[in-house]
Amino acid sequence: MSFKRFDPEDFLVSADSITAGAWTNNLPTLTTFHTSSVQAGSVSGNYYLNVFQQNSTSTGAEVQFNIAFGDSAGSGSVLYDPGINGRSYTSTIFGQWQNIVLGDENNNFVFGGVTPVTQSFYALSVNRSKFKGSIFPGTLELRISGSNEVVLTDNSNDVDTVVYNESGRVFQIVSGSNGSAISITDSPANATAAGMTVSGSYGLFLPDIGAIILNPAALALDSGDGGAGVTTLYASDTNDNNPEALFNAISSSGYFTLNSQENITSDYVFVRARNSEYNYSANPSFISGSTGEVLYNSFINSPQSFVTTVGLYNDSNELLAVAKLSKPLKKDFTKEALVRVKLDF
Repeated sequence: MSFKRFDPEDFLVSADSITAGAWTNNLPTLTTFHTSSVQAGSVSGNYYLNVFQQNSTSTGAEVQFNIAFGDSAGSGSVLYDPGINGRSYTSTIFGQWQNIVLGDENNNFVFGGVTPVTQSFYALSVNRSKFKGSIFPGTLELRISGSNEVVLTDNSNDVDTVVYNESGRVFQIVSGSNGSAISITDSPANATAAGMTVSGSYGLFLPDIGAIILNPAALALDSGDGGAGVTTLYASDTNDNNPEALFNAISSSGYFTLNSQENITSDYVFVRARNSEYNYSANPSFISGSTGEVLYNSFINSPQSFVTTVGLYNDSNELLAVAKLSKPLKKDFTKEALVRVKLDF
């Protein structure tokens, strides 16, 4: 066996970005939406609503994302204890996402520079198994249809500086497509910014955790003000089932596009066999056991070998990785070889 120490220039580190659809079978667009009556009627149904790409009882049905509604005052759901106001399923959801996104229970959600008086939101969380490292900014297109339809995207292509919070990168959700906002044709008093409404943006896009936070105040506006006319109910100690209302608005439009993104780091190792190296076989059957001489004269004057495997060792000669060639590589004094080994992590 022959060993050769690598030189520093034999190593190269490269990073590649791979994109794929965020839904089952790597599809980028979801056009059919289904819920499960079993899940909706279970304990988990008090907190969120799972959305499937086909009937939940069908073979191959998988959860694509879920919808939850959070409210700081606990409105929109029944109380845990009738004697304790403000403590309900929606208040739990609000506190959970408040910690995930804002990192502080005293901070308020702000949508496009507007802080809603009623601190509430819809949270769409993509099934973690459906995307790789993160959601690819600029690929979001979500259509919501109430009394009017709005087409939503993130504003990743419109910003020069990316904003970060506890959940990673944060983009505003605006009216538009392919990561760019369009102007809303309404009065100047309502057109606070491109693709936004008087109630601020339509929500927050959090690609690093695969989540979308929607602003109910913006969705509730009528068509003249850029909204979808989706009504959110805020009754106290009552199950208003707001997640189902948003599900119906999404299902009616039938279009939800997302792509995932993954950065793969690769280590390249260039194994060089120069013309004077690796020409003699290390097979002991070529050597006389008694005299130590080469048994075949052809391997003295015109030696050749066939390289089939490259092993990567540490300084203690411990094997760390093995690279198999697709076919044997003939090597003699008239040939040099360069084998590129790629290690993905």
